[in-house]
Amino acid sequence: MSQERAQRIHEATMRILRDTGMRFLHPDAIAILKDHGIRVEGNIAYFTEDQIMEWVGKAPSSAALFALNPNLDVTLKHNQTINAPAAGPTFVLDPDGRMRDAQIEDYFKMLKLYEANPSYGINGGVPCQPKGIPTEWSTLLLHFAALQLTQKPLWVGTGTYRQMEATVELTKRRFCTTDDELRAHPRILTIVNTNTPLQLDLNMTETMLTALKYRQPLVVASAAMAGLTSPVTIAGTIALTNAEVISAIAFAQMAAPGAPVVYGSQSSGADLRTGSICIGSPEAALCYKYAGEMARFYGIPSRAGGSLTDAKKVDAQAGYESMMTYSACLDGDVSVVFQSAGVLDSYLAASFEKMIVDFEIIDYVTRYRSEFEVDMDTVPEDVIEEVGHGGQYLVEDHTLDFCHIDPLTPNISVRGSIENPLEAFDLNIAKRMDQLLASYEKPHMERDVFESMAAVVRECGIEEGLIEKLIVQQ
Repeated sequence: MSQERAQRIHEATMRILRDTGMRFLHPDAIAILKDHGIRVEGNIAYFTEDQIMEWVGKAPSSAALFALNPNLDVTLKHNQTINAPAAGPTFVLDPDGRMRDAQIEDYFKMLKLYEANPSYGINGGVPCQPKGIPTEWSTLLLHFAALQLTQKPLWVGTGTYRQMEATVELTKRRFCTTDDELRAHPRILTIVNTNTPLQLDLNMTETMLTALKYRQPLVVASAAMAGLTSPVTIAGTIALTNAEVISAIAFAQMAAPGAPVVYGSQSSGADLRTGSICIGSPEAALCYKYAGEMARFYGIPSRAGGSLTDAKKVDAQAGYESMMTYSACLDGDVSVVFQSAGVLDSYLAASFEKMIVDFEIIDYVTRYRSEFEVDMDTVPEDVIEEVGHGGQYLVEDHTLDFCHIDPLTPNISVRGSIENPLEAFDLNIAKRMDQLLASYEKPHMERDVFESMAAVVRECGIEEGLIEKLIVQQ
């Protein structure tokens, strides 16, 4: 995306925010906006370009997240892509094609797979929504489970002031930290979604203001659907997305100047024949790519996309759509990629088999985009001269030195002459899943730390039987 095109999107965005404005539904948001000189009529805020650029300019260019294991700390920034889990499916598609409700055991298994994969820098969140977890306390309860399962930095869901304060308190108990220490060393990432077109609702505002209070990194994302909730053209959808995200980020900086924020977009296409969202479409891939481009324009980290598909099963459609959408994120230099593995059927379902396929997609795309050195070691002119014409390199020392460095060795792709070729791919998926699960190690937790965490959950009125289901044995 050229600087000129980014500038045109920006200029259109400024006109949208000047003339149409952004609706903020929470009275606390209205008060903050008015206190900072923003023109508000009813619950619609109108911004000038100077106001947007002044406040967005206060946002830092990176966002740090600290892990239980310091070796796993991450920083969200340009020129580095970090993978993070899927978000939101309520169903799981089994290998036999049966669609069933997600269960808490599925949640445990998903986090173990993300934890065991070294390509992932963030864990936790809501990779599926297990049946039987009360919606109003889902963020807290799944975070309670995730804190037992991972040493990596975590992301969490959304909620009201009370729910988010409890989630923060739970985090403090796990890391044995104070409010000030948590602000200095952020532990959780939160994603706030705008309500397209051009609104920020009550729940998301309370999530945002709680994250800002403790200066935990905050993703502000739009999920527009071209032709349904945003203009049918890609340029129109990107401009509307930008208006929502950048005005909400400006508001966030008014509430907490200098707090870490991330520019997010999960905007996509739509099938106007059926009215369905199209997360695996070329239009969606463009939205994911340009999230990174526009974030770079404003000098802040970005979040978008993933390995996404509208396919109903793990098939060729799921493969080509997921590779395209993940590649688009790296093309746009997206800082953190959520929905990076396991999503099927337009966010409706999760699949363990697709998780493993998407892990392979991540490896392939990352290898394809990696730079290679050109020097005397990588271009072994002496070896080329020695082998000469019509020779072979298989047993050369140079091949032995580099064979574990340069070529990507796939985990599930089927190559060469093998027995049962029609079954090999599925068998490789199952084998790789077993390998990852076998390599998973549950983090150590002192008993008094666990009891302190459980006390937070009990204080929210959660029944003991449900707490027992959320205790991870291994």
